[in-house]
Parts: sequence; C-alpha cells; structure tokens
Amino acid sequence: MACVLLLGRLVPYSYRLRGTSICLLSLLLSYLCYCALFPDSAMVPSSVNPTHSCQRADGAKRRLQKSLSCALDARTTGEDQIAPSSLNTARNSTPSLPMSHLKFGNKKLPKAIIVGVKKGGTRAVLEFIRIHPDVRAAGTETHFFDRNYDRGLEWYRSLMPRTLESQITMEKTPSYFVTKETPRRISSMSHDTKLIVVVRDPVTRAISDYTQTLSKTPDLPSFQQLAFKNQSLGIVDMSWNAIRIGLYALHLENWLRYFPLAQIHFVSGERLITDPAGELARVQDFLGLKRIVTDKHFYFNRTKGFPCLKKPESSGSPRCLGKSKGRTHVQIDPEAIEQLRDFYRPYNIKFYEMVGHDFKWE
Repeated sequence: MACVLLLGRLVPYSYRLRGTSICLLSLLLSYLCYCALFPDSAMVPSSVNPTHSCQRADGAKRRLQKSLSCALDARTTGEDQIAPSSLNTARNSTPSLPMSHLKFGNKKLPKAIIVGVKKGGTRAVLEFIRIHPDVRAAGTETHFFDRNYDRGLEWYRSLMPRTLESQITMEKTPSYFVTKETPRRISSMSHDTKLIVVVRDPVTRAISDYTQTLSKTPDLPSFQQLAFKNQSLGIVDMSWNAIRIGLYALHLENWLRYFPLAQIHFVSGERLITDPAGELARVQDFLGLKRIVTDKHFYFNRTKGFPCLKKPESSGSPRCLGKSKGRTHVQIDPEAIEQLRDFYRPYNIKFYEMVGHDFKWE
C-alpha cells in the first residue's frame, strides 16, 4: 500500500524525467517495496551455502512453512554454524510448566500410623482402609522410627504419597509397637498422631509368627524348643521375640507415657476376619472419616480363609492379600498351647482392663 501511494505522488512529476530515468526509478521503487515486504530474504549472505533449502528466498508462503531449525540455520554463517545438538537444545528451550506443577497435592508426614502388631492383621487393615478416597498410604513399611530415625523427618516425608488437604496420610510398621524408643519419637514428630494397633490372641499370633519364620528358615528348631526354657515345668522363654510381642499390656504401658488412650485404636484381628466391614467402620470413625468402606466391598475367600476385596470396576480380578497371608499354621502340641494360654492369661486380663475391652482370648 505504501508503494502504491508513493508512486501516485511521483506520477505527476514523471513528465520531467527521461525514459531511462523513469525506468531506473521504477526498478529502485520495486526493490524498496520488495525489501519492505520480505526484509529477511532480500539479500542472502555469500558465505552461506545457497543450496540449503532454508536459505531460499522464493516467497512468503514457503517462508512460513520453514521450521525452527531452518530459521536458526539461516542466521548462521562461517564458524558460528549451529550443530544439530544445539538445535535440539533450542527446540527444548521453550519455556514450559515444570512437571511438579502437574502433580496434585503434597507429601506430608502421616496423621495416622498402624504401629502393630506383627502377624495381627496390619496389612489387611492398611489394604482395606486405603480404598477410602480420603486415605493415602505408603505402600511399604518405612521402619523410620525403629531403624531409620537418624535419616531425619524430611527423608521420612519423602516416602509418603502425595495427598490433598482433605486426605489423611498413613503408614504401617508393625514393629513400632514393641520398640521402646518409638512412642517418644512419634510424639516428638506430632503429639496429635493417631495410632492403630491390630491385636490378636497372643498364642495364635506366636504360632503364626513361627510359621512365617519357618517358611524362610526350614532348619529352625521346633516351636516348643523356642517357646519354653523348660516345658515340663511350664517355664516360658520371654526373650523369644514371638512370645515377647504378645505381652500387649507391657508394651502399652510404654505408649501411654506419651499418648492418651483415646488416641489409640485397637482392632480385633479375629473380628477382622469374621466381620471386616464392622472393624473398618470403627477405624473410619476413629480417623474422622465418612463410612465409605462397607460390607459391599468384601467377600470371604474360603480357600485362604480370609476376606478379600471385591472386584473394583477398573480391575479384572478381586484383590486378596499375598500368599504369605492366610497360610496354614504348623501343628503344635495341644499341651504346649494350654501352657502358653496359662502364661498369657494374667497379661491378657491386664490388657483388657487397660483398654476397657474384653477380646475373649480365653
């Protein structure tokens, strides 16, 4: 448009110019208009390879189809020619949102911890409660408060899943309940932490513990050899870990030095098998959650002798615990079992009194 206006102003004065002058003037104006329309391609540096497809100045349409790499190459001469790796860098240098921006929620320290007990049903409780939409849990046992405490809280936090403000972060490590330093350490992290303890008949629990260990160590001594210092006299070896874990009253005394009883919820390992929905309802109440996990989520697997989660809509099969759960216990001499019941009885009674509930293990 500018060129047309300029020609319009010069035409009235063209009668003063000779034919040759008019021709030169027309060429000059044409060149100036071309430069105005296509400034980048009007002149091609002689140092650039003219055969390169990116350096052809043959119209706006072809120019608009050029890639970023072509545009960069067209501006490069001599020793400054850009290598292919540099082009990749240029392509990737376009500002973009960081990946963390696409992740929802934050990693937070747990508000609730399943602290025990081993072979009581802790894995089942975790798997059942984590189907609640307001619960996120670490998948593996962290052992932070008993084995990795020197790594610090930030390391512990890094193991947690990302959660939204409305969600509860949880983890489970059954050995916490019997580790002396753990209550103090958890209290130092947060005195408001909610604690869940899954308890089970201590005799049955000890046999289950032994069965699991035997599957990993086939040359293990017999159950009776480990459980008794002198079976004929009924003297139980309290130093054996499988026996010591079942002294719930002694371990609970240590926890009550740092946490009020109202902050500790006890799950019955026996009722978890016969009535999983009922036990999970009480767990949800304790955590302040709406009762979303109900009996519609469970079915009883007769092969395992244990409840499993029904098939989710997004999955092709039901969810059951692993092969190590629900395995058949080794056969123990009935007399040894009765001796152990006599041994545990006073500790069980004391535990019932401390928690205000009779678990009926007799």
